[in-house]
Amino acid sequence: MTILQAIFLGLLQGITEFLPISSSGHLVVAESLLQLDVSALKDFDITLHTATLLAILIYFRRDLLNTKWWPWLILGSVPAAIVGFTLEDQIDALFRSAQSVGIFMMIMGALFLIPQRQNDKPINGWRALLMGCGQALAVIPGISRSGATIFTGMQLGMKREEAARFSFLLGAIAIAGAGLLKALDTQTLELPLAILSAGFIAAFLSSLFAVSWLMKFLKNHSFRVFGIYRLALGLIILLLF
Repeated sequence: MTILQAIFLGLLQGITEFLPISSSGHLVVAESLLQLDVSALKDFDITLHTATLLAILIYFRRDLLNTKWWPWLILGSVPAAIVGFTLEDQIDALFRSAQSVGIFMMIMGALFLIPQRQNDKPINGWRALLMGCGQALAVIPGISRSGATIFTGMQLGMKREEAARFSFLLGAIAIAGAGLLKALDTQTLELPLAILSAGFIAAFLSSLFAVSWLMKFLKNHSFRVFGIYRLALGLIILLLF
């Protein structure tokens, strides 16, 4: 991997982790095009997700200090923890291909075109658990963690920006947990520090930009534009691969 490839993958991770277009799906396609196996480079994968996590902690620092969120965040993290510990490797082996990404891109794109209910219902145990189930499904590349959780929250009557806020706080726990497990399993650095640093900086800066932009975007816009993007990209992926 070169420094330019690390910067490109860092920018891709940072932007797509927050936009509801699937970071894992985009990385799978990028791996195919660049002939890389990012999932095998554990230190690089940990580096990118650490950068993303840091961006969440900085942007949502006030929310993280608000104790009202924590009972629902703990409850919502249960489905992803169960799937991550029991099925993640099997799911990755089954669905980590460009063709699979294309299919799930289009499925989620079609769902995003469904009219989105918006009331002003607060987060509670039931909504937290169902949004957590949406996050668990995002283990499949092409689904999108933010897309699945925010969409679920909106369909349950939450405001877009409130669903997004809970989604990213929930994602912070999942990213931290997955990163810790991978870090414990990684004994040596596989890539030079310069490459890891380039990927980290690119992912961190693009993450901050993406989350700030999306939170402002959702105040007045639906997921429709992302649905159209996902349908178009999914079709292109299927035609190419």
